[in-house]
Amino acid sequence: MRLSLKNLLPFFSREDAKARKLRKAITTITRFSPSNLSLYKLALQHSSLRGRTISNERLEFLGDAILAFIIGEHLFKKYPYKEEGFLTKIRARIVNREALNELAKKINLDKLVNYHTSLTTFKTIYGNALEAFIGAIYLDKGYKVCRKFVIEGLLNNYIDLSELIQTDTNYKSKIIEWGQKNRKKIWFETISEKSLENFKAKIVINGKIKGEGYGGTKKKAEQMAAQKACETLGVH
Repeated sequence: MRLSLKNLLPFFSREDAKARKLRKAITTITRFSPSNLSLYKLALQHSSLRGRTISNERLEFLGDAILAFIIGEHLFKKYPYKEEGFLTKIRARIVNREALNELAKKINLDKLVNYHTSLTTFKTIYGNALEAFIGAIYLDKGYKVCRKFVIEGLLNNYIDLSELIQTDTNYKSKIIEWGQKNRKKIWFETISEKSLENFKAKIVINGKIKGEGYGGTKKKAEQMAAQKACETLGVH
């Protein structure tokens, strides 16, 4: 079959329309038009899609470092008399995978992520994509624009620092303390999985599973499992 320009026009139109739709969505989220759209496409490309040689993992690595720096710098300036431990604790609460996952949903980034549909049990795909997205912004627009997006677009709009400071989110400590007071036998079963989440944790109370969690580290997985148990049991 001979391919003519006329035959190819519908294909290029579809591609152009898809690119325009993505550009519009990114502009809505960031309040600027991307210069290098391919960076954002890559940021939204999850490694679970078979047959793809590249994914957003490298951008996620970069975005993770940039996000931690931006938040750390912001907290350092905002709380000039607070000690290192306080700053580290608050930053950790802001940039943990579960919090980032919820943040990605709030800005509708979850609707743009491309991943294999079989991964419905994994809970941090969107948070990982948000980090990759931040890495893409940094490479595309530079530090100043990236910082503005993180502070003004994310932190100021969706995170109440005062409430965050007052709220104790060490769920593992909470559930262990609750267990001691109520004479409950509590233990965690944590395994390393050959998956994108790396660790899966279960919290077992009196022989029954009360919560499960996933995370890039054992600690994060156990915290998520403990949080689920606290919600199930009404531990405040």
